[in-house]
Amino acid sequence: MASTFELELATPERLLVKEQVSEAQIPGANGELGILPGHAALLSELGIGLLRYVVNGQKHAVTVAGGIVQVLPDHVRVLALVAERPNEIDAARAREAEKRAMQRLSSVKDNVDYARALNALQKAQARLAATK
Repeated sequence: MASTFELELATPERLLVKEQVSEAQIPGANGELGILPGHAALLSELGIGLLRYVVNGQKHAVTVAGGIVQVLPDHVRVLALVAERPNEIDAARAREAEKRAMQRLSSVKDNVDYARALNALQKAQARLAATK
C-alpha cells in the first residue's frame, strides 16, 4: 500500500494545494474527515474550518468554507468556495468578524439571521485558528 496520496485543493479562482501527503483532516459538513492513504471512496459536502495535512512530516493548514470533497484511495480533491492560507489572513479583521458574529448571536432581535451569524462565527474562528 502507498504511504501517500495526492491532495488537491482549489477554489474557483486558484489552485492552493497539489501535494503528495501522508494524511489529511478535512472539515466535512457533518464532522471531521480523517484521510489516510487507501481510504475508501466517498463524496462529501465541505464544511467550515481548518483543512490540515502533512507533507514529509511537516504540518500545514488552510481555512476552507463550503464546497465538496471527493476521496479516492490515492487522490483527494477538495473544491472549496473559499480557502485561505494562514499568511493571507488578517487576524485583526478576523477578530472583529468574530466579535460582530457573537454580538449578532447574542441579540434577541427578531430580524437576526442566526444561521448566517453562526456561519460567520465559524469562518472567523477557523481563520483565527489558522493564524496560531
